[in-house]
Amino acid sequence: MASKYDELKQAISDYGEAAMENLVRCKGIGQAIVAGFPAWLGCPPERVTTVPPGGQFDPRRDYGEAAFSYHSQPVIRLEPIIFGICVAVQNVEDSGALWLRTAIRLEVTGDTFDIFVANQPAVHVSLDYDDEKLAPVFEAIHKELMQVFKTQLAEFNDSRYERGIGFFVAPEEATDK
Repeated sequence: MASKYDELKQAISDYGEAAMENLVRCKGIGQAIVAGFPAWLGCPPERVTTVPPGGQFDPRRDYGEAAFSYHSQPVIRLEPIIFGICVAVQNVEDSGALWLRTAIRLEVTGDTFDIFVANQPAVHVSLDYDDEKLAPVFEAIHKELMQVFKTQLAEFNDSRYERGIGFFVAPEEATDK
């Protein structure tokens, strides 16, 4: 009969195996998403890179594994893996580019991945995915990146805001002292 201490050791061992399996699976599908997105999008592969999911970043640098949330942690935990994907879109008018970034959260739930692309609904992908099964993830990334512009343009073009409330800054001499 195993002691309570042995039970605790076994629980820790099981947790460690699950955490490692989670990391390996999430890392694999994350890399597959980044590798497959350029072809789906119809752009050169160098236009899509991995970047940190938040904070400052250099859009010209591919962060590789450093873009994944597990990279900076000294201990592997059984938790969702988060990374950022960046798409460099060349300007139509000049030689510049705009860098679009969104965060992707990966979770293993039973026999599926639950994939969350920023504010989009969850996408469920089988653990035995292939490029074809990643198309809904690519759709969610594209929709999220497009939503930024659609929202801004809708607000800009909304006639209800043509005569919105505004305030004038009073000159110093006109204010009461």
